[in-house]
Amino acid sequence: MLDFLSAGAAGSAPPGWVQFLPIIGMVAIFWFLIIRPQMKRQKAHQAKISSVKKGDQVVTAGGLVGKVVRTDDDYADIEIAQGVRVKAVKSTIGDIIPPGGSAAND
Repeated sequence: MLDFLSAGAAGSAPPGWVQFLPIIGMVAIFWFLIIRPQMKRQKAHQAKISSVKKGDQVVTAGGLVGKVVRTDDDYADIEIAQGVRVKAVKSTIGDIIPPGGSAAND
C-alpha cells in the first residue's frame, strides 16, 4: 500500500516549466505597469521637443523659463530676459508653455 501512494505522488508532479510561471508573470506586470508607460512618455516628450520652434515659450529641466529665439538639430537659443540668451540642449527642455501663460521676458 505504501508503494501505491508514493507512485501516485511521483506521477502527479507538475512539469518543470511551471516553476517559471510566477517569474514570467512578474515580468509581464513590470512591463505593463512600469516599462511600457515610461516608453510612451519618452516618445511623447521626444515628439514635443522636436516640434519646438521659434517663438515658443519653454521651461528647461533646470527651471529656466524663456522664449525660443533659434533652434537647430541639437540646441535651442532661449531668451530668458531682454537681451539675455542662453544656449540649451534641446533634450533638456522640459515643457512648452501654451500661449497665454506668463512670460519671463515681457
